[in-house]
Amino acid sequence: MSKRIPMTVNGEAALKLELQNLKGVQRPNVIAAIAEAREHGDLKENAEYHAAREQQSFIEGRIQELEAKLSNAQVIDVLKMNNTGKVIFGATVTLLNLENDVETTYQIVGEDEADIRQNKISFSSPLARALIGKVEGDEANVTTPAGMVEYEILAVEYR
Repeated sequence: MSKRIPMTVNGEAALKLELQNLKGVQRPNVIAAIAEAREHGDLKENAEYHAAREQQSFIEGRIQELEAKLSNAQVIDVLKMNNTGKVIFGATVTLLNLENDVETTYQIVGEDEADIRQNKISFSSPLARALIGKVEGDEANVTTPAGMVEYEILAVEYR
């Protein structure tokens, strides 16, 4: 049995959009490029042909990867859940770093959705693992490369 892959509704939509682009745009383009390169003759020394075949291999691999992830997806919609103040997958958490009084907000998402520039952290990250299961007002200790960092959970939102 395959392992379920947790993701948010937005994460699932992004993977479906990428899959649609690969199948509907990129795959036909690379097939056309291969056909055009074949017309140039000798395939052994045809760099365009080899580059197009390599691109095709990448696209087909990514399509398989996305289809597998989507077929094993466990989509979690936090908007449909009652906010109990508990940190769960998909929750948006506002934290206060107790050492430097800096507030930050993160959403806990699936591994494919994680993007620190958008303040989205993977549920498997050390910070998320320290937060999951805690409630507003709790403190969480996170081991970082710079040492132990202590956070206070200021708010938990399901949005």
